[in-house]
Amino acid sequence: MAEDMEWKKAHYAFKSRWDRTDDDMCRNSMSFFLHKTIRNDFFSSYLFLLERLPLVKLFTLTSEVINGEIQFYARAKRFYEEVPATEEGMMGDFLELNSIDVEASSTFLRRFVGGPGKADTKYALDCGCGIGRVTRHVLLPVFSSVDVVDMMDNFLFEALSYIGKDVTKVKDYFCFALQDFTPPIKKYDVIWIQWVTGHLTDKDLMGFLIKCKCSLKVDGVIIIKDNISRQGCVLDQTDSSVIRDIEILRNIIAKTDLEIICVEKQLDIPEQFVPMWMLALK
Repeated sequence: MAEDMEWKKAHYAFKSRWDRTDDDMCRNSMSFFLHKTIRNDFFSSYLFLLERLPLVKLFTLTSEVINGEIQFYARAKRFYEEVPATEEGMMGDFLELNSIDVEASSTFLRRFVGGPGKADTKYALDCGCGIGRVTRHVLLPVFSSVDVVDMMDNFLFEALSYIGKDVTKVKDYFCFALQDFTPPIKKYDVIWIQWVTGHLTDKDLMGFLIKCKCSLKVDGVIIIKDNISRQGCVLDQTDSSVIRDIEILRNIIAKTDLEIICVEKQLDIPEQFVPMWMLALK
């Protein structure tokens, strides 16, 4: 009750301050840039206070950027309906980065599997698997069995042929968007999440990571590999995704009670590309 009153006091204090700011500085100004800048700065300060009140569950950072999560998810689905089920499609037409990505991922993965206190190599889950590029090149050389999940049924169908001779080691194909998917309890040694965290809102990413935590076996590890912005949260209008900076991602992970045990930036990526980072969580 005390925390609830604190929230209400903070809310009304900032609401009152914003109303005055809007009247005094914005309504008589023709500068929409000024209005947006002040509003965004003010909103950040609002969150800064409220996030420190334990009963407040606001996940508005990406909501402000994406302008509505229903449209955000629908636009992504429409985008991927036009993406070819090929390696080029999975790499966004940057196929030259495939070998660099695979090598770095494989090296990073092997730090956390196959030894005392490390994850076993029996079962992995590939989240947002596409046609199974990571499954084929990174996971199947290490694990006895792999499950895959993706929201596009045509990608999963193509995986049957793309993965090749080891396709029999792929046991379950889940056709779900990650915000709607609950992985089986205590099933996986490693859960690999690549180039898909940006397709989840803050709230849904946090919720999915909590579900993944429940899906890990003893000594299991979650590995996130994704594009990380140099600063702030940036909306990619093309595929309807957000690119978060590393501190935003750290803050979301902190809410899940998962521990970040290793963080590494992908090397050998040309400077003109958005940086890629890998995080291991337990």
